Amino acid sequence: MTLSRRDVLKRTAVLGAAATLSPGLLKAQSGSVTVTQPGLPYAFDALEPAIDRRTMEIHYGKHHAGYVRKYNAAIQGVSGAGSLEDVLAALPSMPQQVRTSLRNNGGGVWNHNLFWEVMAPPGSGGEPEGELARRLTADFGSIASFQEAFSAAAKTRFGSGWAWLIVRSSDGRLAVTSTPNQDNPLMKGVVPDQELGTPILGLDVWEHAYYLHYQNRRGDYISNWWKLVNWSVVADRLG
Repeated sequence: MTLSRRDVLKRTAVLGAAATLSPGLLKAQSGSVTVTQPGLPYAFDALEPAIDRRTMEIHYGKHHAGYVRKYNAAIQGVSGAGSLEDVLAALPSMPQQVRTSLRNNGGGVWNHNLFWEVMAPPGSGGEPEGELARRLTADFGSIASFQEAFSAAAKTRFGSGWAWLIVRSSDGRLAVTSTPNQDNPLMKGVVPDQELGTPILGLDVWEHAYYLHYQNRRGDYISNWWKLVNWSVVADRLG
């Protein structure tokens, strides 16, 4: 799926009229709760030079779209499954024959919805301020210390996975964690209890997120990604 800039803007406008970009975007179909792929809030080339257009086209149009399609196929046979967040929080109780698909593809949907939302074109994402800046300083010592911890989590995640800033379920504090593959901190019974929480920032470190442009230089990708963080969205997710 390769869309022109005009196509992206039109698609975004249509989908945006129905719902804002949210990891919980849902739609009822055929008696089960399925998900739809939100439009991007920017053009494919808007994140350059940090993330190139071709990577965005493949990442969004192939990988993310594939997770949406496969999740919807898996959830069709699960009655009363609830929202995507409900499914991810109750994976151990999902039917065994679709549990792995719901975990991998549901996680892929939710994670990528968040990923697109927390980025903005270079120079437009602002800086941490207000309550977000206060909480980061209180829980990590400084904003710089938080960024160092987050970057380290992303760099040291072996193989494919994600780095996260979460509001920890156990005590409400901000914490940095990472998960393999398409797991995320919503997955009770999958990730350790001390790493459960609500993600407010996430970084995809699967090779498909950066390899066309950076090859094996994951550290360069992470360093440049900080220029894209939309701190106003992160602050809104903090509440």
